Amino acid sequence: MPVAKLALAALIVALAAATPAEPQPLSVNADSHYSGVWLELGRTPMWITDGCVAGTTTYTRVDDRRVDVVDDCRKGGVDGKRKAIRGKGVIEDPGVNRRLKVSYLPFVTWRYEVLDKDPDGVWFISASPDRKKVFLYARRPLPQAVLDELTARARRLGYSGEIEYPPARPVAP
Repeated sequence: MPVAKLALAALIVALAAATPAEPQPLSVNADSHYSGVWLELGRTPMWITDGCVAGTTTYTRVDDRRVDVVDDCRKGGVDGKRKAIRGKGVIEDPGVNRRLKVSYLPFVTWRYEVLDKDPDGVWFISASPDRKKVFLYARRPLPQAVLDELTARARRLGYSGEIEYPPARPVAP
């Protein structure tokens, strides 16, 4: 009988060792991610962005947790009139840095979560926590084939709505 228990224990240990490890949660390097200009290349259609093209989000780090945010776009074309809104962001998960809460006006707060990102920092996908809004960002314009792949990634990560691809600026402002 002790041999059977020993064999069972050895089998359990072997199975545990063979079980793949849980994937590590996505983390974001706050210094590089929350700084500079990101081009908005795809998004959930919303009334607030109707007619907006050449969208950008500019992040400026204030300290370890706070980030100044400027979201802007152009009305009437990539060289059209600028429309912008400023916000105060707070990283809600320090160390992981995937979740950003941005307060735009006295009573307007949005939460964003980075769902996926390029290891080289070229693009990222963010969404609202409920996955009802999604945004595709990059440091430079990307070919439609890459946007299609980012769209497929967003869908695999739980977003099921429409995505529009407004014209982007040739280079970040």
